[in-house]
Amino acid sequence: MMGRKRPLILLSNDDGVHSEGLLHLKRAIKEVGEVLVVAPDRPRSSCSHAITLHKPLRVFEWRDADGDLVYACNGMPADCVVLGIRVLCPRLPDLAIGGINVGPNVGDDVIYSGTVAVAREAALHGIKAFAISLADFNDLHYETAFRVAQWLTKRLIATRLPEGVFLNVNVPNLPMKSLKGLRVVRRGRKRYEGLPEQRHDPQGRLYFWRGSERPVVEPIPDTDATELANGFVTVTPLSVELTDLTTLEALRHWEAEFRL
Repeated sequence: MMGRKRPLILLSNDDGVHSEGLLHLKRAIKEVGEVLVVAPDRPRSSCSHAITLHKPLRVFEWRDADGDLVYACNGMPADCVVLGIRVLCPRLPDLAIGGINVGPNVGDDVIYSGTVAVAREAALHGIKAFAISLADFNDLHYETAFRVAQWLTKRLIATRLPEGVFLNVNVPNLPMKSLKGLRVVRRGRKRYEGLPEQRHDPQGRLYFWRGSERPVVEPIPDTDATELANGFVTVTPLSVELTDLTTLEALRHWEAEFRL
C-alpha cells in the first residue's frame, strides 16, 4: 500500500527570492511537506496586490543557499502565486504561505503588504493560506518565526477555513522562550502620518521620497498591533470579501428612492 502524499505547499514573499526570511521559511516547511518556491526576483515590498499586465512575465530557475531549486519571477508577489498555482505546481497546492517578512504587517500594513497579497491571492484561488511576518528589522530571531510557521502549517493543513478567508500572522522578534503565547485577534489601527520628503535632483527639479512617514498605533486591546507589542504571536483572519454587509443593508432603501 502506497503511503499518503505529503502536503504540497507553495511559498512566496515580497522581499525577493534572495531573502533570508524566505530561506528560513523554506527550511521550516520542508520538515512538514513538499515545498515549491516562486518569489519575485527582487524586493517588491509595499506593492500591495499589484499584478503585471503590460509586460512579459518571466520565470527563472535558481539554486538557493541550500542548493534547492527555486523559481524567480520578474513580476509581483500575486503574479508569483498565480504562476505557482496554475503553471509550476505539479498539482493544486494544499497551502500557500507568504513570508517570512522582515517587519510587522499590522493595521494599515495589510493593505500595502505584498506578503499579505500572497495569502490573499491564494485565497482567491480557493487555497488555504497565511502570511507571516517577523516584527522587527534588526537582530532577527528567525528561529522563533521558523517554529511558529511549522506549528501553523501543521494546524492549518488539518483545519478547514471558510471560502475566501486567509490568515495574517505576526511574530514578536523574541527568543522562543520569551513568547507570551498566541492570540487570535482583529486587525488593529496603525496608520502613517507625515509628509513625503521633498528633494531636488542635480538639475534642480523637485521630486518626492516616500518612507519617512511616522507610524502611529492606537493601543486598542485585542488587536494585532497591541498584542504583538505585548509579546504574543497574533493571528488575524482576513477575507477577500470587501463588501461591508451592514452598510449594504442600511443603504438598500436608496434603490426605491432613486430618481434623477
